[in-house]
Amino acid sequence: MELLNIISNNLLSPAILFFLLGIIAGVIKSDLSVPTSISKYLTIYLMMSIGFKGGYSLLSDNEINLQMLSLVVTGIMLSFSIPFISFWLLNLLTKLDKPTAAAVAAHYGSVSIVTFATAVSFIKFYNIEHKSYIISILAIMEAPAILSGLYIAHKKDPKTKNHKNEEKILYREIFTNGAILLLLGSFIIGFITGKTGYEKVEAFLITPFNGILCLFLLDMGLIVAKEFHHFKKLNFSLFLFGIYMPIINALIGMMLCYIIGVDKGTTLLFTVLCSSASYIAVPAAMRLALPEAKAGIYIPMSLAITFPFNIIFGIPMYYIIISLIFK
Repeated sequence: MELLNIISNNLLSPAILFFLLGIIAGVIKSDLSVPTSISKYLTIYLMMSIGFKGGYSLLSDNEINLQMLSLVVTGIMLSFSIPFISFWLLNLLTKLDKPTAAAVAAHYGSVSIVTFATAVSFIKFYNIEHKSYIISILAIMEAPAILSGLYIAHKKDPKTKNHKNEEKILYREIFTNGAILLLLGSFIIGFITGKTGYEKVEAFLITPFNGILCLFLLDMGLIVAKEFHHFKKLNFSLFLFGIYMPIINALIGMMLCYIIGVDKGTTLLFTVLCSSASYIAVPAAMRLALPEAKAGIYIPMSLAITFPFNIIFGIPMYYIIISLIFK
């Protein structure tokens, strides 16, 4: 009953309702749209806001300690290892070709900034405290999964290996990725400027966060609706993978946080990072590195299945489980 109440509260939150409105508008072929330039602005805003607030909070809370370092290392290790688990399950339970399976696996080892932002909004609603260093973990859990996915594809099917020049381009794209740079840069700026900087930008970067998130999720709902036509390419086993894989990853994240001794709020956010699937940075990398992998499979799996599942049902469910564990 408690789970149903939390899910219903989550469904009735403005951010989720705007996401559902976007899906409905897309399904009924409405002319409602968010211009691409504005969509990019919203993405930039969310990364700046999350990063800056995380850096400021880290300075004010003085949170650099053994627990933080342990969770950072755990995040990197999971980002590297989850693609191998995902690839093994895809081979065992589906009939995907190797390059596409490797690309899908990379998506599920990486993270979704918007899912994380939705989780931040969720814990704000319930007044749950969390450690700000989780922002740094968000920033570093993107590249390892991409590298693992490429390793799997190249090892299982050597013909997928690109020429050296193309590999250099790929690695440069990974480590100079705009999203990662902006997130880390904002984090450092928030840390350096401290309270003075926070007070100067609070009215822009902090206060409007929930409203901007609503507009962004409206846009995401429209995008998800556009991906529905790809569902005909997905069989039932792939659809199920998009549901059970985030749950498996979430349980792994919870267990490791419990062992390390992380607080409830930070555990929830780390769990969301583990359970989410990238649909921005990883697809771009896979298009460059694995052009033979089927984008019509890996994009709708992460964007149109796992993303909605996590923000509507996953986050409340993870919260209930964590609340039981941390009693």
